[in-house]
Amino acid sequence: MIVRVASWIGFGAAFLFIISVTAFADTTVILNASYDVSRELYKDIDPAFEAAWKKSSGADVQIKQSHSGSTKQAQAVAEGLEADVVTLNQPTDLDFLVKSGVVASDWRSKFPDGAAPYTTTTVFLVRKGNPKGIKDWDDPVKPGVSVVIPNPKTSGNGRYSYLAAWGYALDKLGSDEKAREFVAKLFANVPVFDGGGRGATTTFTQRNIGDVLVTFENEAALIKSEVAGGDFDIVYPSESIEAAPPVALVEPVVKKRNSEKVAKAYLDFLYSDTAQKIIAKHHLRPRNAAILQEAVAELPPIKTFDVEKKLGKWPELQKRHFADGGIYDQITTKAN
Repeated sequence: MIVRVASWIGFGAAFLFIISVTAFADTTVILNASYDVSRELYKDIDPAFEAAWKKSSGADVQIKQSHSGSTKQAQAVAEGLEADVVTLNQPTDLDFLVKSGVVASDWRSKFPDGAAPYTTTTVFLVRKGNPKGIKDWDDPVKPGVSVVIPNPKTSGNGRYSYLAAWGYALDKLGSDEKAREFVAKLFANVPVFDGGGRGATTTFTQRNIGDVLVTFENEAALIKSEVAGGDFDIVYPSESIEAAPPVALVEPVVKKRNSEKVAKAYLDFLYSDTAQKIIAKHHLRPRNAAILQEAVAELPPIKTFDVEKKLGKWPELQKRHFADGGIYDQITTKAN
């Protein structure tokens, strides 16, 4: 009798295993490799897409996420991280993946708005009451002000912050030489260089380092919405940068997994009204003008500039400022 029970238990376990494997096999799983501070956004978008895909196709899909600094993610995908899609925060990271042979060279034309379903901008997060009187880019460069910015070598967030300061200085001071001096003063005030935007947030809010955090608008808003949000204020500078995080299919992976159709549908979904409303909810600026207008109280108008129109093409900017031995390395080495 004991043997029979054991055999039935064994059979039942095997049967349950078969059922679970079959159920898993019927579900397409795709991986989205994304940048550091998009975690909360995709926690809401992913289940919305899974439900929409089930309704439209009758099939099940599960979206998995991977997050890190944007450039780190691009490097990971180039080195073999089998993501079906990338949703990074800077064109240079996708161009790097083009050179690595995993993203199509015409990725900008694959989806609307240059393959960027939303934008954001760079703002200041300061401690409650703004004790250092941070109002514009001129203030974080002053002596005695401690500034937290993620490392522009590994973080698109940090790179946009660097270029936002450069663009402001170029307008105000009138030359690249003066802009370089201005940005050198800013980065001389940075005590810690975290690898990504979320690490910089932790440094500022939990380790209590710095007088001002320079970060994306959505990250600053997220902090303000948390339990300790009352300890901080958001300051909008007079001018900032337009950051347009791009998306793309990882061609070899979707072909290998036969996931191209669902992966493309996932990225297309980012432009839907449903996703655009979620994007606005997370303090990112949707491409849908009507939805953006509905969120104007949380996303106030701000003067921004387009990187390539003002400062030059991204490949040249990457080489000039952020490649090894570039201006960023020169000014930070000198500052240290």
